[in-house]
Amino acid sequence: MIAPSGKQITITAGDQQAVVVEVGGGLRSYSAGGRELVDGYKMDQMSSSGRGQVLIPWPNRLQDGSYDFDGRRHQLPLNEPERRNAIHGLVRWATWTAAEREPHRAVMKHVLYPQPGYPFTLGISIEYALSDSGLQVRTTATNLGAHPCPYGSGAHPYLTLGIEPIDHLTLRVPGRSVLQSDERGLPVATQIVEGTDYDFQQPRRIGSTRLDHAFTDLKRDQDGLARVELRDSDRGMQVSLWVDQSYPYLMIFSGDSLANFNRRSLAVEPMTCPPNAFRTGDALARLEPGSSLASTWGITHGSVHRR
Repeated sequence: MIAPSGKQITITAGDQQAVVVEVGGGLRSYSAGGRELVDGYKMDQMSSSGRGQVLIPWPNRLQDGSYDFDGRRHQLPLNEPERRNAIHGLVRWATWTAAEREPHRAVMKHVLYPQPGYPFTLGISIEYALSDSGLQVRTTATNLGAHPCPYGSGAHPYLTLGIEPIDHLTLRVPGRSVLQSDERGLPVATQIVEGTDYDFQQPRRIGSTRLDHAFTDLKRDQDGLARVELRDSDRGMQVSLWVDQSYPYLMIFSGDSLANFNRRSLAVEPMTCPPNAFRTGDALARLEPGSSLASTWGITHGSVHRR
């Protein structure tokens, strides 16, 4: 019997284990010390609600699935029909290949060939690697075609500390601004977070706050990384997701709109561009023929001092 997510590629380092899958090239699970840090899905299931998926060549939503690029109009299928959007790119259900494998790392590759709505050729490589520092995910996209192409990248892990619901956990988000969206999930304005329910610049309890927002204007540490921290102070546990400077946006989603989800984990989605970037051009990359763009994010874990 073939697993719904295809071949399972397991990597390990010490007490850490991650499973990457053939379908979509995404991250099905990640654990350390026998404790799950990513709320993924079982081997006999397919990914739901974007769990662990790769979002290329655009993350999040694209209004009406249509956009203009270099004077040409393109129309993509609407895979979020209730909101009339195209969502999360074109590689989530494609077959990827494990091009390199070592005990602690795997490199997944896929060629996105021209198709209606995206008539460009994109070579994609994603390296998943475990070390003493945790999990690192490096995505590299190369324009293999003869013409420039639009490009954006994202990922969709759900962080967990095994506590349900997430209301009891403490969250820190380094975003100083947040995008306000309309009923279709499309950005309409940018707002400073200070003084709003979305100000998590200093760690505080999530409580009943409903999150489905893209944060930007990220405050970075001295190493140039921006970090989202999810803490269980009672048990002294923490999981963090970090992004390098190629990711200026972080989508934070508490899953309230998902049936039977019960706010059990928190999606923290690195994005190289905001929702609807194919239409607005905001932070959208233009890849010239033969050029490449790399971006890196990762997950770390550890203990925190109890209060």
